[in-house]
Amino acid sequence: MKIGILLGDDIGLEVVPESVKVIKAAAAKTGLAIEWHELPIGKAGHEQHGDTLPKITEETLRELDGWIMGPIGHNAYPRGDMTWVMPPVRKKFDLFTALRPALSHPTIPSIHQNVDIAFFRELTEGMLYSETVVAGLPEFRPNDDITISSRVITRKGSNRVAREAFELARTRPRRKVTAAHKEPVYRLACGMFAEECRKVAKEYPDVAFEEMMIDSIAMKLVTDPQRFDVVVTTHQFGDILTDIGAGLVGGLGLAPGLCIGDKQAMAQATHGSAPDIYGKNIANPYAMIMSGQMLLGWLGRKHKDARASAAAELMQKAVTKVIGEGRKLTRDLGGSASTTEMGDAIASAL
Repeated sequence: MKIGILLGDDIGLEVVPESVKVIKAAAAKTGLAIEWHELPIGKAGHEQHGDTLPKITEETLRELDGWIMGPIGHNAYPRGDMTWVMPPVRKKFDLFTALRPALSHPTIPSIHQNVDIAFFRELTEGMLYSETVVAGLPEFRPNDDITISSRVITRKGSNRVAREAFELARTRPRRKVTAAHKEPVYRLACGMFAEECRKVAKEYPDVAFEEMMIDSIAMKLVTDPQRFDVVVTTHQFGDILTDIGAGLVGGLGLAPGLCIGDKQAMAQATHGSAPDIYGKNIANPYAMIMSGQMLLGWLGRKHKDARASAAAELMQKAVTKVIGEGRKLTRDLGGSASTTEMGDAIASAL
């Protein structure tokens, strides 16, 4: 496997190395060979090459199977300079799906226990402008009293995010997919999404399938999240539901993420770069480590590589063990360990 390392900004420089450390330990246990490529991005990319997404980084990423990318500190970037922007990695590499799990742990306080949900959020369409257009914006204001926004839904985009959801559901014990939409109101847009989900469902007779209105699922996530297994939805609905999921199990520090394309995937935690705690070695590495774990799992499914799949399973067990013991956790999880101490503990548990 060829995997890139993009540290990102601020605490990315602290948590990404912990993810790499644990992946290396897991890969060593299963005999998975990994060729690592460290590449500049964000502030470091601008300092070295004059752009937050340097050409050398973009060109190299196209040759890799996947990469681990730390959070980007875009809020601190100078305004009005197009070389200082959030690197458009998702768009350039057509990473069309975000996999964002919500997993509770018995030893960590949370609103609900026994939660294990995998959210699939379409990334290239919907109303979020940075991913939907090549040029221009999908919203405009013809006069001072009117603003118009457009929403894009395609059969291709809907079909492929649904297929990723069913592929993962097939590997989980409950084997259930819930499609969240608002078809009775958005009959064409959500209607097309629902139609494609139904088509894909017919190809997976071993996976249970249901549909639920977006407002209903928002309520039921709060009141009865244990009923859900895999949830698939459109871009903006997914943006909201995944944060609800994170809130259910303890916050963004426990919210890993994986952006998936046809041939490549990017491990990227949901949380930001947290410049207020950078340099203190106290950032929680859980989300970044588990993002790397999901990358290995996806690579195992994509390439039918049992070693990658086994390494992902070992990482999951090691993280669960360390959290269950509660001795080497960062402050936000109720412990006193540093970032590196928690990463070391997970690597040792392997």
